[in-house]
Amino acid sequence: MHYTKLRSFHAVAMAGGFTAAARQLKVGQPTITTQVRALERQYRVELFHRRGRRVELTDAGRGLLALTQRMLSLEAEAIDFLNATAGLRSGHLKIAAVGPYHVTEMLAAFGARYPEIDFSVSVGNSRDALKSLLEFRSDVGVLAHVEDDPRFHAVPYSRHPVAVFVDTGHPWARRRSIRIRELGGQRMILRELGSTTRRAFEEALDRAGVRIGRAIEIGSREAVWLAVARGMGIGVVSEFEFTPHPRLHLLRVSDAEIYTYAHVVCLAERRAAPLIAAFLDVVAGLLAHRGKARGRAP
Repeated sequence: MHYTKLRSFHAVAMAGGFTAAARQLKVGQPTITTQVRALERQYRVELFHRRGRRVELTDAGRGLLALTQRMLSLEAEAIDFLNATAGLRSGHLKIAAVGPYHVTEMLAAFGARYPEIDFSVSVGNSRDALKSLLEFRSDVGVLAHVEDDPRFHAVPYSRHPVAVFVDTGHPWARRRSIRIRELGGQRMILRELGSTTRRAFEEALDRAGVRIGRAIEIGSREAVWLAVARGMGIGVVSEFEFTPHPRLHLLRVSDAEIYTYAHVVCLAERRAAPLIAAFLDVVAGLLAHRGKARGRAP
């Protein structure tokens, strides 16, 4: 009995309203409303502030949501466990990634080994991905920056140099590299504060004692590229993410060590969950294959 009430509460909290929650659970709205009100009456708490058709969580509601997220995640793990006994023939893996490059490589290998497993990918910055893991909205993160936090299990995957890029009309467009001090006073086009590429770049500037000029902050990789192509400033990119373009020119920073990293991350307490463990096993196989390929290189 309590489970259905808690599930109804969770759906309302996540959907932001009773009508949307009813559609999500495929039940009538009066059923959802009755179950949530029964919880509130039974425990003498207010879980939502009602504002017309929208609702906002109270402090008690936010505390309960953290628990129902865990409850539903454990339910999914139980289903994954049962599926695993049948050879992982069904299930849904949710991944939070900072970009498409590494995660598509991993999912291609994962899909080849487990073709009947569904997966979905949400894209954001590293901070968003870690939050998604903590809130049990994602199972695995493929991200660039990981704090030293015992709540997370992280597997290093790759390292990539950071470069700058300019439009083809820029005075540097015929050069192959620059020195970091040349960026002093230059107008830059940067990603949002949660971007790991931006973090690595700004840390390198601080180490070199370089102050850039006015920075324009844009929260989209594609929008940054368009702004640079139109001559609005100099962009910063991890080299592996740069796609050749007739209006853009990449330059390495010759005298600074600037890198971004890729890690595969999950909650430490969930690393043995069947789907997560299967994904980590696929990642380990990719890393082992890469190591052998390097060993064969001349």
